[in-house]
Amino acid sequence: MAKLIYSAIASLDGYTEDGDGKFDWAAPDEQVHAFVNDLERPIGTYLYGRRMYETMAVWETMAGQSPATRDYAEIWQAAAKVVYSTTLETASSARTRLERSFDPGAVRGLKAASERDLSIGGPTLAAAAIAAGLVDELHLFLNPIVVGGGKPALPDGTRVALELMGERRFDSGVVYVRYSTRGAP
Repeated sequence: MAKLIYSAIASLDGYTEDGDGKFDWAAPDEQVHAFVNDLERPIGTYLYGRRMYETMAVWETMAGQSPATRDYAEIWQAAAKVVYSTTLETASSARTRLERSFDPGAVRGLKAASERDLSIGGPTLAAAAIAAGLVDELHLFLNPIVVGGGKPALPDGTRVALELMGERRFDSGVVYVRYSTRGAP
């Protein structure tokens, strides 16, 4: 069975966007981007909400400016995408299907049928998956900035015991932490 992995780039105080909806502070440098690419390479399917999909869809046509961004564009284009949206009429990328609502049972079935891991992107959609007990791992990239509020990376009101599986510190001060939700005390 494939794993469902939630990856997020966040501020040290736990936000993916600041109070103004900005996330320019979260752009990974070349070292972090290359590491992210290695984590994303095994992903066969991305699950997105509309806003995250619209943010990520630039990778459909972007060739990338650096070796790491060119590599990521190829990784992203090769993966299947499922977009959950009640308002999006059509997808702007290949290998993409639209779903009108998030169905935990359907995601369980997708995990069971997939040979490659799945990634869920965006804190709102991830919150629903975490609450449904679908997320197997959390990969968080904590940036050396405190933004004081905004969109939280992790949901309020949901308790999940985690087991630390790994960590890494980057020259930029970004810290990566990997947690498993399975087998944790």
